[in-house]
Amino acid sequence: MEWRASHILIKDKRQADEVLKKIKQGASFEAMAREHSTCPSKSRGGDLGWFGPGKMVAAFENACKRLSPGSTSDLVSTQFGYHIIRLTGRKD
Repeated sequence: MEWRASHILIKDKRQADEVLKKIKQGASFEAMAREHSTCPSKSRGGDLGWFGPGKMVAAFENACKRLSPGSTSDLVSTQFGYHIIRLTGRKD
């Protein structure tokens, strides 16, 4: 199993909640990533590319397993901060 995902990483939970709300109301995921994410992937609209099991921290990988391509997660908390994840692909 492999996944392709984009994410927005934000340290502050309140700000992460606000960004997620804007995305759910139709804001561009890529634009929000470029503006708010603290991850270097923000320059690519949050795109992390393809990855397999064990390549991401457990909470992030588990969230990807539950998402269907094109869907967006609720906030996922890790030691890095709060992630908003959009699954963009899946290979079985």
